[in-house]
Amino acid sequence: MTIMIELKDTGKAAPLFEGWQETLIWSCLQGVMGKIYADSAQTPVAAAAVLGDFCFLAGKANRELVNHERMWEHRDFLILVPENAEWENLIEECYGKRVKKVVRYAIKKEPYVFDRKKLQEMADMLPDGYELKMMDEVLFDRCREIAWCRDWVAQYDSYELYRRYGLGAVVLKDGEPVSGASSYSGYQGGIEIEIDTREDYRRKGLATVCGAKLILECLDRGWYPSWDAQNKWSAALAQKLGYHYDREYTAYEAVR
Repeated sequence: MTIMIELKDTGKAAPLFEGWQETLIWSCLQGVMGKIYADSAQTPVAAAAVLGDFCFLAGKANRELVNHERMWEHRDFLILVPENAEWENLIEECYGKRVKKVVRYAIKKEPYVFDRKKLQEMADMLPDGYELKMMDEVLFDRCREIAWCRDWVAQYDSYELYRRYGLGAVVLKDGEPVSGASSYSGYQGGIEIEIDTREDYRRKGLATVCGAKLILECLDRGWYPSWDAQNKWSAALAQKLGYHYDREYTAYEAVR
């Protein structure tokens, strides 16, 4: 039985993740946030990059790694993303009925694709009666208390860390968040966007407004606003904002 360890020198796992265009993996490799577990401290051949609800499995498929208990610390839900069919088979074997195979939608990473003029026009389309604000410490603390939008800030242990590696645009109604686009995670050079609207405020164009605003703010900082789509609605919104669709990929939603 191989004993899995948390890598302190995360760069040791970099060759295993080479070619993966996933900013959450970059966050882990850079030591900004998240953790990497592997089968060896010096010469790993299997590794898992874990950040928030996501776990990316790379290298040689390893049963002990798929079952590694530490990946579930403070979690009851994980989205497992396998590198290949061998990992897929292992996930299905290990989790059985506790896992659901799903399709997600990768969006191309193209730093120079955005049309600032169009984005500004979309950001200016805020309906009357609403307020658009950038995430500040008061909003950061408030969002941590609200279940539906907690993922906008949940991966940041403090506002200081968010201010360094995060960014967000929030639409308010009567002082309360009703829609927003924020950084699910951050890495050196950009963020991974998390966007959502409270159910009773959807179909009003609010996600478009805050998404456009966040992208513009990222461009002003020289950051890349990465987008990965959970569903076709998210992929369509990304394309509306200027991104281009890349491909479908397989993921597994697992419960403890």
